[in-house]
Amino acid sequence: MPTNESRENSNYALERLRGLLRSGGVDADGRLPTERELATTIGVSRRAVRRALEVLETEGRIWRRQGSGTYAGPRPDGLSEHVGSIVAGTDPMEVMEVRLRIEPQLAQLAAMRADADSHELWDGALHRLIAQCAGNRFFLALFDVINRVRQDPAWQTIRERARNAAKAAPLIHTQHMAIIDAIAAHDPARAGEAMRQHLLMLQENLVRITSLDREETAGSDLMGLLRRGGPITAGVGNAEEE
Repeated sequence: MPTNESRENSNYALERLRGLLRSGGVDADGRLPTERELATTIGVSRRAVRRALEVLETEGRIWRRQGSGTYAGPRPDGLSEHVGSIVAGTDPMEVMEVRLRIEPQLAQLAAMRADADSHELWDGALHRLIAQCAGNRFFLALFDVINRVRQDPAWQTIRERARNAAKAAPLIHTQHMAIIDAIAAHDPARAGEAMRQHLLMLQENLVRITSLDREETAGSDLMGLLRRGGPITAGVGNAEEE
C-alpha cells in the first residue's frame, strides 16, 4: 500500500507536471520528456512520476502512445466533438446507472487479472486504472467515454458539492482501499461488491444534492410569487384531491 511519503512525492510530482503543462514547457509536437527525465528534473522517483501521469491521463490533460511517448492534451480520438452532445442528452444520474452496471464487473476482472503492482493504485486515478487492470480494451473504451462525460465542468461542480455536503472524503478513501485490497487479493466477488457499494454511496449523495437544488428552486419561485403578489393556487387543488 502507498506510504505517506510516496503519496507526498506523487502529489509533488503532480503539481510540478501541472505547472509544466500550464507553462507550455513541452516539445513543439506536444511530447513530454521521458519518465526518467521527469524524475530527474523534479527530484522524485519514476514511480511517483508514473502515478502523477496516470492522474493527468485520467483528467484528460495528457495521452500516451505505446512506443512513442506521452503528449500534452486530450487523446486525438475523435471523441471530443461528440462529448458535448452526449453531455447535453444525459444527466449525472443516468451516468451513475451506467457506472453501476459496468464498474463492478471491471473490478471483478481486475481482481482476476491484476499484476503485483495493482495495490499501488492512487485514489486520483483509481477507477480508470481498475479499467486498465481488467484487461479488456472494449470495456476500457466504454469507460473512457463515461469518464470524458464526467469531466464536464458543470458535472464536476455537482460531484464536488455532493462530496462536500456529505463530508464523504474519509468514507470514499476507505471504500477505495477496500476495492484495492480486494483486487490485490484476487477476490473478484469482494472487489465487485466493494465497487458496487462505493458507487451506491456516490449515487445517494448525488440524489441528495439534486433534491436540495430542486427544493431551493421551488422555494425561490414561491418567494417570487409572494413578492409580486401573484396567486399561489398551483397544486392546491391537486393536493386536496389526493
